[in-house]
Amino acid sequence: MSGIGLIISFIIAIVVMIVAISKFKLHPFIALMGISLILAIVVGIPLASIPNMIGAGFSGTFSSIGIVIILGALIGTILEKTGGALKLAEMVVRLVGKKRPDLAVELMGWVVSIPVFCDSGFVILDPIRSALQKRTGYSSVALTVALSAGLYTSHVFIPPTPGPIAAASSLGVGDHLLLVMGIGALVSIPCLIAANFYANYIGKRVKTSEDQNEVSQEEYDKLLKSFGKLPGGFMALAPIIIPIICMALGSISSMAGWTGAAATFFTFIGTPIIALAIGTIFGVILLAQRHQMKDFYSIVDDTLKTVGPILFITAAGGVLGKVISEAGFVGYMQEHAAVLAKVGIFFPFIVSAILKTAQGSSTVALTTTAGIMGMITDPGSMMSLLGLTTPMAGTLTVMAIAAGAMTVSHANDSYFWVVTKFGHIEMEDGYKTQSAMTGIMGVVGMIFVFILSLFLI
Repeated sequence: MSGIGLIISFIIAIVVMIVAISKFKLHPFIALMGISLILAIVVGIPLASIPNMIGAGFSGTFSSIGIVIILGALIGTILEKTGGALKLAEMVVRLVGKKRPDLAVELMGWVVSIPVFCDSGFVILDPIRSALQKRTGYSSVALTVALSAGLYTSHVFIPPTPGPIAAASSLGVGDHLLLVMGIGALVSIPCLIAANFYANYIGKRVKTSEDQNEVSQEEYDKLLKSFGKLPGGFMALAPIIIPIICMALGSISSMAGWTGAAATFFTFIGTPIIALAIGTIFGVILLAQRHQMKDFYSIVDDTLKTVGPILFITAAGGVLGKVISEAGFVGYMQEHAAVLAKVGIFFPFIVSAILKTAQGSSTVALTTTAGIMGMITDPGSMMSLLGLTTPMAGTLTVMAIAAGAMTVSHANDSYFWVVTKFGHIEMEDGYKTQSAMTGIMGVVGMIFVFILSLFLI
């Protein structure tokens, strides 16, 4: 199928999927799988290739995020059952006060996601978000959107997460990572501000089951008393902070180019699966300290029942992304790059946003767009064609690509399902919250990058 036909087919497929889920209440798993199959046939993918392609998209998502979600959710359940989450909520409230828990979770997410993938970060921090909601009575949706925004911002803008590192290397500014990190932190600021305003705006208009089950101060105090003496601050924090430290060490090791046994060790413990497994061990120690080991089997069983639907829906979104990828969408963008280049530094943003919306992964959008742009030192590259040939120009191009890689998160993005399912947000409301928020942040980020380019290039 031609490029225009592919784009039209993709838009129709997304619209049909949204209508099927929101209006006709078709289960998201069935809708995603059905749309993926129909779209694969419509765009002309050989019938013999479709079954293996669907299997690859499904299993690929499971292998990349499945165990991470399970272990992260298990840590969350342990913290919930032991009173650890309530202890962390009390610590956060003492630090920032009851009036601004939205700002607290947003900044917490922003810091955590510098070394940690946003999917993992949300699963790890969700127990604190949930406990804060009970503690303060703040809008559950506002807290969910604020946490998601904080995590997502540093995930796309700030190394050492793989996306911006790979993009910087592809553009020829890999030796200027400190500059990339500094500009990334700067571009984060207007995105975080815009997201915080939107989180509070949409939080007043969209409600979840957590908001409907509002906990009064009296009920909260009763909940605290039911746990007796809460766990100590370190043991409540350890199942969350230890995995973050492990992943940070793995990222630092990779970024610094360490070698030898130490590098191998840090790379091993820095893998999200291993880091969260270590966090789970600390969770089990907390259970033992609380004399609740007899509940461990039921905790694991309840966790698996909770995350099962999330995993299957997320994997189905991976199938849709695989179909779009195999249909030749990326190749079409590369073939028509010269025409799109007339829009200047907005060009990498547009390409990245299209790729993000089409296939779901921010990291793929970052790396693919950077590959299309080429090196700042290559006279035949898109970067040279646009006149972006200095390290600062390359850095701002990384930021433009990153802003596009935020725009937008929807049903083919695993992060969309992690946020909506753990945040108890209905799918149709997910477009009003997560999708709209990522769109706003991407546009605000790109406008700020453009303003910076007027002074720095």
